Amino acid sequence: MEEQNQNFANNQQQPGYQQPPQPQYQQPNPNQVPPKTWLVESILVTILCCLPFGIAGIVNASNVESRFYAGDYAGSMRASQEAGKWTKIGFWVGLSASVLVIIFYVLFIAFAVSLNGFR
Repeated sequence: MEEQNQNFANNQQQPGYQQPPQPQYQQPNPNQVPPKTWLVESILVTILCCLPFGIAGIVNASNVESRFYAGDYAGSMRASQEAGKWTKIGFWVGLSASVLVIIFYVLFIAFAVSLNGFR
């Protein structure tokens, strides 16, 4: 017991325990430009097309610049790619849903007109 207290007092590591590796970030190159954030596109997709995918795009888009300026260029690129992916998915899902709704209305009106005829 006395030996364990000495180890803790001397800030020695416990046997079998290793510190997890810390991520190594580098300062951004002054000539380096942050990746595309997709923030405006994500907001528009959220408002006009598809809320869940737009929110996923906004969350990832908000991480792009913060990771870039923290020196995590790879994380910034990953966040940009994820934001672009969710924004594009949301756009196409919203566009597809809109087209399907228009087709449904056209078919519904055509069916209603064919039953009642023009009077």
